[in-house]
Amino acid sequence: GERPLWDFPPGLGKREVAAWELAQALGWDLVPPTVLRDGPLGEGSVQRFVEADFEQHYFTLVEDEDLHPQLRRMAAFDIVANNTDRKGGHCLLAEGGHVYGIDHGLAFHEDFKLRTVIWDFGGEPVPDDLLGDLRRLLDEGLPPSLADLLTPVECRALAFRAERLVEVGVFPVDTSGRQYPWPLV
Repeated sequence: GERPLWDFPPGLGKREVAAWELAQALGWDLVPPTVLRDGPLGEGSVQRFVEADFEQHYFTLVEDEDLHPQLRRMAAFDIVANNTDRKGGHCLLAEGGHVYGIDHGLAFHEDFKLRTVIWDFGGEPVPDDLLGDLRRLLDEGLPPSLADLLTPVECRALAFRAERLVEVGVFPVDTSGRQYPWPLV
């Protein structure tokens, strides 16, 4: 089940699963497997637990340049998914140096509401491999396993954000200072 939010439509569990489905459609292994389940308080989502170093978070991970390709991928994902809640603690460092993103219930809104801590790559070109994955998604269209979890308007907004990121080819910059979630970690 879920507690309704005043500024977000219902279906947060579906949005968690939609994040997994979007990552799969892009070929980006950055969201742990996530499924819908009925529970005692209603429908919700269940996500595979990630054994991680919980002392680490985005602000420590970004100090390791070897992790930057994974963090750039997460930044692109957050833009396309319209993640409104990418806190530092939602970036998990798993065994082998793999970075996962969790907590995507507040994503996929039809209105642009991006709130993330991942602004370090703002103004940089989006890597060609990520742009290629986004082009492929746009060419093939959203898979039903993803589209069925969102409204038609949310699907169109997702496609628009992907098209725009491919067209511009550069990570955006937060010039307002207001596109950070709170708390940061």
